[in-house]
Amino acid sequence: MSIGTGIVLFVIGAILVYALNVQVDWIDLDLVGYILMGAGAVVFIIGIVMLMRRRRTDTITRTSTDASTGEPVTHRSTRASNDELP
Repeated sequence: MSIGTGIVLFVIGAILVYALNVQVDWIDLDLVGYILMGAGAVVFIIGIVMLMRRRRTDTITRTSTDASTGEPVTHRSTRASNDELP
């Protein structure tokens, strides 16, 4: 979601800077456009970094039978994708 937000901010800023030729007395639209383009680039980069850091977890469930009682025993273990297998 942040990658798309960064792209949208960048595009809106580029439209304000390069496509609009409107003069408003109380605000400089070119400056606002450059600020939006910079914010869009920062949000896009942060989104890429967060996407790379995302961790995935796997849950493994093993069911076995206890030899002394004959009842099923369930073992669950959770590991991250960057953990080594035991």
